Amino acid sequence: MIYPKIALAQSIIEILSAKGIVNIIISPGSRNAPLTIGLAQNSNFKCYSMADERCAAFFALGIAQQTKEPTAVVCTSGSALLNYYPAFAEAFYSQIPLIVISADRPQSKIDIGDGQTIRQENVFANHSVFNANLTEEASEENDLKINQAIEIAVRLKGPVHINAPFEEPLYEITEELCVQPKITNPVEETAEKVIKNSDEIVSVWNNAKRKLIVVGVNEANAINQEIIEKMASDSSIVVLTETTSNLHHPNFINSIDTLITPFDDSDFKEFNPEVLVTFGGMVVSKRIKGFLRKYKPKHHWHIDTLRAYDTFGALTNHFKMQPNDFFKDLFSKSIFVKSNYFKNIDTVYKKRLLKKEEYLSKIGFSDFKVFEKVIESLPKNSQLQISNSSAIRYAQLIDIDESIEVFCNRGTSGIDGSTSTAIGASVGSSKQTVFITGDISFLYDSNALWNSYIPKNFKIILVNNGGGGIFRILPGHQEKPVFNIYFETSHHLTAEHLAKMYNCHYYTANDVVSLNKGIQSLYSTNDAPAILEIFTPTTENDIILKQYFQHLT
Repeated sequence: MIYPKIALAQSIIEILSAKGIVNIIISPGSRNAPLTIGLAQNSNFKCYSMADERCAAFFALGIAQQTKEPTAVVCTSGSALLNYYPAFAEAFYSQIPLIVISADRPQSKIDIGDGQTIRQENVFANHSVFNANLTEEASEENDLKINQAIEIAVRLKGPVHINAPFEEPLYEITEELCVQPKITNPVEETAEKVIKNSDEIVSVWNNAKRKLIVVGVNEANAINQEIIEKMASDSSIVVLTETTSNLHHPNFINSIDTLITPFDDSDFKEFNPEVLVTFGGMVVSKRIKGFLRKYKPKHHWHIDTLRAYDTFGALTNHFKMQPNDFFKDLFSKSIFVKSNYFKNIDTVYKKRLLKKEEYLSKIGFSDFKVFEKVIESLPKNSQLQISNSSAIRYAQLIDIDESIEVFCNRGTSGIDGSTSTAIGASVGSSKQTVFITGDISFLYDSNALWNSYIPKNFKIILVNNGGGGIFRILPGHQEKPVFNIYFETSHHLTAEHLAKMYNCHYYTANDVVSLNKGIQSLYSTNDAPAILEIFTPTTENDIILKQYFQHLT
């Protein structure tokens, strides 16, 4: 076995191995050479080399998202570390375990004018669940910090930062392990299985005739079918699910905006719940957030083992439990209440769905039409990754087959690493991965394709509407030069040459006929990653979408 000669590097590597960390993404550099030497030559690790640190961190995020295990990223000193921050923040808000290991100059070299040197200690303090600032020499104190960082990343489902100072020479190797680092055993923590003060909670539940359950980002199969059926069969319960909720039932409302966008004050008052129950991560729909902030429920219960965001300014209880355990206990003690809440809302929703089908059948080629065609063509049992802004919002309006798992970086809702995350997720999962993205998001993260690990069956569906289409949808849009330049970022770029440079198959579409042909070509070739670029009319997309909501009334 080849080891780096620096003892601190040996300690980090040995502890990572002992803790079962497998996936390591390394960005080339000099200061992190001791770590690179030891990690890359140790068969316990699966190492990836990615030059762009921002892409590397999002790639790691995608792997961790799928494996549910911590993934480590390793970089050199200086600004390299700062490029991890977007993914680091996403990991914090999406509750994904990410281990950032940065090589640093010794403390004596900081702020004296030495090259490639910044203040690296605690640089992620605002979004880190733990910071391990190591000293230069191997020690038990350092060992404990490294152990603690890894254990906390797992326990708190978040990103941690290990900063390791190394002095030159950096490339010396040895065949002898000179350290025996201390390995700690974390205390197993178990979440509550039953509801505290359940008599009071059950009483509130049983006396409420309007109960609303809103599900944000959620893992597939997290809720047992028995629980789902009880939710769906209770006349006093309405369940709103988002595309990223991965929760399905014919009685659930899976397009929130289609239901509530046409509502007026009288509709909202009838819809207003007495009890609101939420679980899962961030909610995409701005309309449901606006509604619940204005018409606040008397009781808002959030279920999560770790965090409870007061998204609607009405939070009354945080249950630190798995949602499935919460509902299992609640339903074992609750009774069915006679109510028209579900019936009234479901009647409205079914009418909306009929109008949606009618509208989609007559609209011209546009973003909305493209998303309808693309989503209905997705392979069953595949994994769908979606970029932020317009893409995730259009996806909210279209039914997705329940065999397909859906993911999106909704922690910070940024466009900066969607492609990198999707590629990492495709590496971390055995499922066929399809990535739907907009042009600005794709171009912004085009370095994501700069690696040799993309599965050959990875598919990118790129909807190119010539700019940031989300800004045309949002209130305040005006067709003026300032808008086109500084908000929409109008452009005439395509992915054609990027596809050629990165050895991807490339197909195009600009109408329904060529779209159908492009979709067929996209899925029929699996010897290399493939991109289907779909060009839609910039100035018509927002009009078609806005008219859709008007048509629903």
